[in-house]
Amino acid sequence: MIDIIIVNYNSTDYLIKCLGSIYDSIGDISANIFVQDNDSDDDVSRASKSFPEVILTRNTYNMGFAAAVNQALKVSFSPYVVLLNPDTHIEKDFFKSVICYMEDNPDVGVMGPTIFDHDGSVQGSARSFPTPLTGLFGRKSLLSKLFPGNKITRQNVLTNRCDGITPIEADWVSGACMVVRRKAIEDAGLMDERFFMYWEDTDWCKRMRHSGWKVVYFPQASIVHYVGGSSDKLLFRSVFEFHKSSYLLFNKYNKPSLWFMRFIVIAGLSIRLVFTLASNGIRVWYQHHGIRHKKITQAKGKKEKVKILRLI
Repeated sequence: MIDIIIVNYNSTDYLIKCLGSIYDSIGDISANIFVQDNDSDDDVSRASKSFPEVILTRNTYNMGFAAAVNQALKVSFSPYVVLLNPDTHIEKDFFKSVICYMEDNPDVGVMGPTIFDHDGSVQGSARSFPTPLTGLFGRKSLLSKLFPGNKITRQNVLTNRCDGITPIEADWVSGACMVVRRKAIEDAGLMDERFFMYWEDTDWCKRMRHSGWKVVYFPQASIVHYVGGSSDKLLFRSVFEFHKSSYLLFNKYNKPSLWFMRFIVIAGLSIRLVFTLASNGIRVWYQHHGIRHKKITQAKGKKEKVKILRLI
């Protein structure tokens, strides 16, 4: 038996499709499916009407990802837990594949599959634990775009080292889809609820590694992640929470005496936050004004493409 936990926020259309793909893949595996809804305003009851066996909890406020996951963990009991984002599509035989792997490898506490973007490209979902340096060379950072394929980025994104078949150990795997052993949760504890969104998966994996469990990237199982089903609805807040959680993660695992490094991290994150907010502000402006202009020009028999910039 497995417990599947999905935290939903204003992503009901994605959620319904995700649940459909779960039932197409689950086969004869017994599963409890928990949907924790963080006060959505897009009628999440549509999902429970389509799938009445799903256990739906409707929160009265948005408590964040980690707190909502913990809410379900406290009332679930199966030996394996699968965390899923609502904007994911589960591939055929996914559950059979991952459960067999976990059964055959009792020292693995957390497993992450291959995660594809909607365009078929592989997401960098298995990583090394971040440092201030790898933060500067993040997958979507300006420096990584200026210096593609640089050594620091390659060392940070471990999926680049994988042959697509052989499992590899990682420091952490993405919470968009992870399979977690219940015993590992009992040893490491629940998610840290100070992380409202972003980096809670990194922190959790680190604590499980400290508890003696392996974190593994298992490329033979796969899902598709459409990215941003919830965060697109909270564009500017998601950018702020990303940077806030980045500092929280740094502060949690670095000594207070490292004042100079702390200053550099705060300054770097602040600059990145301002730049990203400005970039996404431009994106929103183009979405509104650019699309309006596009409709006008198309009405005049012209074609125009609107190029949108997004960093997160």
